[in-house]
Amino acid sequence: MLQVVDIEGMVEPGFEAVRDAFGTNFTDHGEVGASVCVYVEGRPVVDLWGGVADPADGRAWEQDAIVPFFSSTKGVTAVAANLAIERGLLDADVTVASIWPEFAAAGKEAITVRQVLSHQAGLPLVEGTFTLDEALSWEPITHALAAQAPIWPPGTQHGYHMRTYGWLVGELLRRVTGRTPGRYVRDEVCAPLALDIWIGLPEELEGRVARVVPPRSSIRDALAPFGDSMLLARVFANPSDLFDYDEMWNSRTLHACELPSSNGIGDARSLARMYASLVGDGVDGTRLLQPSTVDAATVEQVRGPDAVIMAESAFGLGFMLGRSFGAANPAGCFGHAGAGGSLAFADPGTGIAFGYVMNDLRFDAGDPRSEGLVRAVFAATR
Repeated sequence: MLQVVDIEGMVEPGFEAVRDAFGTNFTDHGEVGASVCVYVEGRPVVDLWGGVADPADGRAWEQDAIVPFFSSTKGVTAVAANLAIERGLLDADVTVASIWPEFAAAGKEAITVRQVLSHQAGLPLVEGTFTLDEALSWEPITHALAAQAPIWPPGTQHGYHMRTYGWLVGELLRRVTGRTPGRYVRDEVCAPLALDIWIGLPEELEGRVARVVPPRSSIRDALAPFGDSMLLARVFANPSDLFDYDEMWNSRTLHACELPSSNGIGDARSLARMYASLVGDGVDGTRLLQPSTVDAATVEQVRGPDAVIMAESAFGLGFMLGRSFGAANPAGCFGHAGAGGSLAFADPGTGIAFGYVMNDLRFDAGDPRSEGLVRAVFAATR
């Protein structure tokens, strides 16, 4: 349903086109509720929100609304992993088994942390049958991943580890920090910048969460005819066909657990602020990662046809790179996109950091909502 909404927030002079593009998302592209934030050289220049947080009751999208942003969570987890590398807790070139001994089973003894972070480990799905409780209680999944064999020789190709990335990287963080990945993110990534980002949402914040609107057409339905003959279909349904984009993603159960690949909840303001802290002089005197760490994390590890998504992808150490995750992105940016349309990144060349989240999930190629916003941002800086 197309709507004209009151856009709230602030736009600095020169960035009015971003407000226009944000409004166009509602009037022309059927946006339901959303927020967008842009930093330039450590300073916010756009911070906008509008629309409806819950179509069921008409609740407005307020300034403090937060929403699941799916695989944009992987960028947050990548920051945490690279921070652990910077602090000497983790090393990209050691084997996973040196940290997680059980992982050496079934021919995985030589897989490195670098290969896990860059989607080369050959573990894009977890084998076995699981209940939802098992999938959300961590150890049943990590035990299964430790025991199983890779589905391609590690390091010979890359393929998007849609959900297993979170368990693999999260277990490494758990073992080297002594904290769950969600706790480590809160303590070491969010606290220094007062970020409103959660991997494992406290119950008292549940009333601020915008309701996810499922896509009008289901990828699951489109992939179903291929069954096990298509790796993407197997990965998307994994594990045990549990994580569909339906009302389950609006449940307290999904919000409360820790899925470092996909159940991050927060706002555009915090995503942009996090990425702004990774470039230039950071934000308010704080850089989450030092320049040398960011340089190492954004070296291209892989580029080319992705064995899972069957399109070109490019990864550094946990981050998506350049235009591989957004046609309007600058070539030198790093960050992560999320299922349904969310997008967050930093561009070291311009000092721009961008965050966009929404509750209306789309799976169209080339989402005009985020692309229009990104184009407006970079047009304003020319």
